[in-house]
Amino acid sequence: MVSVGVPRTRVLGAASPLRLRTRVRGTLTMFGPAFVAAIAYVDPGNFSTNFSAGSRYGYSLLWVVVLASAMAMPIQYMSAKIGIATGRSLPEICRERCPRATAVLLWIQAELVAIATDLAEFVGGAIGLNLVFGVSPVASGCIVGLAAFVLLFLHSHGARTFERAIAFLLIVIVGGFLYQFLHIGIAPSHAATGLLPSVPDSGALYLAAGIVGATMMPHVVYLHSSMTSRRHVHPDDGSRRTALRGERSDVVVALGLAGLVNIAMLLLAARVFAGSSGTADLTAVHSQLGRVAGGGAAFAFAGALLVSGVSSSGVGTLAGQTVMAEFVHAQLPVYVRRGLTMLPAMAVLWLGVNTTSVLNFSQVVLSFGIPFALVPLVLIGRSKSIMGTFVNSRATTALMVVISTLVAGLNLALLVGRFA
Repeated sequence: MVSVGVPRTRVLGAASPLRLRTRVRGTLTMFGPAFVAAIAYVDPGNFSTNFSAGSRYGYSLLWVVVLASAMAMPIQYMSAKIGIATGRSLPEICRERCPRATAVLLWIQAELVAIATDLAEFVGGAIGLNLVFGVSPVASGCIVGLAAFVLLFLHSHGARTFERAIAFLLIVIVGGFLYQFLHIGIAPSHAATGLLPSVPDSGALYLAAGIVGATMMPHVVYLHSSMTSRRHVHPDDGSRRTALRGERSDVVVALGLAGLVNIAMLLLAARVFAGSSGTADLTAVHSQLGRVAGGGAAFAFAGALLVSGVSSSGVGTLAGQTVMAEFVHAQLPVYVRRGLTMLPAMAVLWLGVNTTSVLNFSQVVLSFGIPFALVPLVLIGRSKSIMGTFVNSRATTALMVVISTLVAGLNLALLVGRFA
């Protein structure tokens, strides 16, 4: 009996690392959709709102960035969960379950959100290209549009190829901010003061709405569910649960990185603009970084902004195609959509208007679009007839209601503050 027990012990001891490696490998195969969503969480709109907040109000609005980043994780996970549990996307379910007029209205607001997003992505990418290579703003906008086509071409050759390219670009952005952080440094005791909720004035409230809109972007809520609904075929509940575990890790890692980048933006702005007054635009941020930390930090900032604009514009176009196809069963050739959504950004670059004001306003518009995506997300997630055994618990539903209420309350407070 002893001779039999010894080999059994050895087999179990050897199998445990094997099972661990298999589980890790299986989790990694699920990575991808959340990285695509995370790119939208570090787009040029985030650069503009976070650096504007840090340059004007120091660390005061750090709590908004942290809260928005934390709320983004359950939102994106719920979107991914709907796709995995039902095999359909959030727009598809809305089209099936809502009256035709409601589905069309949801699609129209999603398109308006996509236009506002594209405006920020093209303008920001063009500024980044101008700072890195000195290309004129209008020419930079055209080049960013062509680069977005390259990313969409990768998607036409397979979703996994597209996801890997986007994940790589996200890592580039993270690396750029890590470099800046190491060269500038932040005083933790000063930064900690920004975790206490405060809104110094109406301008801070406006930027707070912009930060929320730039972080919790409605179009990627729709896109995330679409990507997970088509990524794998799940024949039974067991495989769906396995997919959900992998997607949970995907969301935590990808959005965790995006959240750290957003926090770093505000901290860097507060550090390099300490003692100054007024809101700095992205060109001024580039110049100030060069003076404070040297040309390397300035180049890292401009490069990260350029990569952010190119990658997020590709994701934005894909999201626009998705919401049109799945809300109303319509489709535009991708080059037509890309050309139409480029027009507002090209007009801004051609006219030479204040890009920071335009970028910040576009993100406030996004903030008002968030509830239109969150309400269906909550209602579908709590519906047993749609979700089956994967229906959200009462605690999860309550959390989603709280998040939706906070965003709607912020928008209402901004309206009251502006028009009262």
